[in-house]
Amino acid sequence: MKKVLCLVAFSVMLSGCDNSEVGDVSLGMFTMKDIKLNHLVDPIVTGVTCHVASVEADLSFADPSDSAISCRQTGEITPEMIAQIDKSDSGEVVFRKSKSIFFKSMKIRRIYDATNQTLMYLSYSTKETSGSFKHSLSTVPLWGTKAYQLSPQKS
Repeated sequence: MKKVLCLVAFSVMLSGCDNSEVGDVSLGMFTMKDIKLNHLVDPIVTGVTCHVASVEADLSFADPSDSAISCRQTGEITPEMIAQIDKSDSGEVVFRKSKSIFFKSMKIRRIYDATNQTLMYLSYSTKETSGSFKHSLSTVPLWGTKAYQLSPQKS
């Protein structure tokens, strides 16, 4: 039990070190829960920035699974960037955050829709909550970028 308490205390201390946090909204003194707002720049398509809102419960072994994501073009998107990404149907995980000491995590996956030349960012929980896997979707069209092709290639 001592190890678990030390792990929780260490996790709480590290959460204060997150340099991607841009906002923190308290849900009330008696709930001990906050909505944390973080930014994420896609590691390959660096012209895309996502903002993620998720609930974090201080002094709890597991955070709620709810999250919301909104992604926008904030810089140049080039054909070279698109050439580097995973174009499979399941895409690739670009961000992962632990939400519990019981192996629950929140992941953000980038999936490329070649037909519509759109990047999709899916935020989801890896554990079922109340009969549902919580998820949220945001899209970034390539229209107007250097990566947009007049006749798209099928993947």
